[in-house]
Amino acid sequence: MITKIFILAIYVSILFLIGIIASRRVNSMSDYYVGGKKMGFWAVAFSARATGESGWLLIGLTGMGAMAGYSAYWVVLGELLGVFISWQFMAKLFKNRSDQYKAITIPDYLQSHFKSSTNSLRIISATTLVIFVVIYVASQMDVTGIAFESMLNIDYKIGALVGFIIVLIYIFIGGFVAAVWSDMFQGILMFFGLVLLPIVVWFSMDHGSGVTDSLNAIDPTLTQIMGRSNDWLMNLFTILGFSMIGLGFLGSPQVYVRFMSIKSEREIDKGKWVALLFTLLTDAAAVTIGILARIYFTSEGQDPELVLGNGGENVLSMITNEFLPTILVAIFIAIVLSAIMSTIDSLLILASSAITRDFYQKIFRPDLKDEDLTNFSRLVTVAMAIIALGIAILLYNLYPDRQVFWIMIFGWSGIAATFCPVIILSLFWKGYSEKGAIASMITGFASVIFFKFVVINIEGIGPYFKELDVLAPSFLMAIIIGYLVSKIYPPDNSEKDQLNKIE
Repeated sequence: MITKIFILAIYVSILFLIGIIASRRVNSMSDYYVGGKKMGFWAVAFSARATGESGWLLIGLTGMGAMAGYSAYWVVLGELLGVFISWQFMAKLFKNRSDQYKAITIPDYLQSHFKSSTNSLRIISATTLVIFVVIYVASQMDVTGIAFESMLNIDYKIGALVGFIIVLIYIFIGGFVAAVWSDMFQGILMFFGLVLLPIVVWFSMDHGSGVTDSLNAIDPTLTQIMGRSNDWLMNLFTILGFSMIGLGFLGSPQVYVRFMSIKSEREIDKGKWVALLFTLLTDAAAVTIGILARIYFTSEGQDPELVLGNGGENVLSMITNEFLPTILVAIFIAIVLSAIMSTIDSLLILASSAITRDFYQKIFRPDLKDEDLTNFSRLVTVAMAIIALGIAILLYNLYPDRQVFWIMIFGWSGIAATFCPVIILSLFWKGYSEKGAIASMITGFASVIFFKFVVINIEGIGPYFKELDVLAPSFLMAIIIGYLVSKIYPPDNSEKDQLNKIE
């Protein structure tokens, strides 16, 4: 225990040092929220991936690998495709336009893009952003508590509180720069930890008759890459549900604010390869870790959740304690916290920007200059963190059997379904109007709730949509409604002229 706490103390000290150094670069709101748009490709690529992956990669996806077997690799394919499309076809265009608009938040970008004469678009985008960001941050804090409890035997609530304090201090000091630099440090830890662990475990295990035969001996459905059901339609919906998680990389604000912050479009070409390699190796490694844990810790006829925890959430702690020396277990605890905090810091800053700039400054106090709001931004960040911590503890008390993977995906899906269709259509379709954008956002937001709490309970189709989950249908609905409303209420000539000037 002493070794683990010592390593954790070193890790936290590095984060605080990053925050202190980063604070010297925070002289304005632009510095606090997008690093003054001077970030390099290594920092942005690692930060975007660490933020996009989060605690669900180490706790959720490892558990998914153990529960689903080979079919969980569809998540890897879906994420890889989403990251490629985002960096290859969208990042430069978004960077160019956000620079033209002098935007430092996503609502800034949308307001300028549609030349909105009212605050409706800004209010809707900022409101939905805050709601789902707080839910997503709460799920990350929930995982922090789980990590402390399973890996350090520290009470869940104390663990969640400690994680909350750590991340808040270095964000409070250094803002976006601290978040990106710490994400890079944490992303490197995640990368090497995840890639090396399955190699160590593989060479330490009794290979027996091989992975496929070992899984078949436990449950033959675990080796069915096309799904574990006898119903082909159920398998199709399952595969789509896993692979469509990658849709969230096509415009989610916590990822795309990184494209705003990068110093030039040339850096995006370099960052693309870093992001793709990170995604491929870490995601594949996470699923593989789960599969190896299923082979090692469970046997035929056992309920895997009784051994590995709800949704396999204890897979990582069990496998590191079994195969690694104490000092490396301690480093893995830091890696888990890295994955979690790299997302919490980014999301808190995102929520803070929505309230501080998009509500308070742009709507109520346009007379205030950016430099006058830096301290207020920090206070808003603290308030958002406290609310998220309260929700996390509430989830822990009310839903002890909750599955971490799907709670995280709900928050992720809410953000993605609300914003990704709008970003995609605004970049690639000149006929997209402000009313269409508002319709897309409202539809995406409402559809996530509708599919999550209504459709999955409908007899007959409910089980299929439970496997599909909420992101893909909500995403599609937002695209369709945005298109139809834009056809009915097309953009006026001034909007089209603005787009033509930019392009």
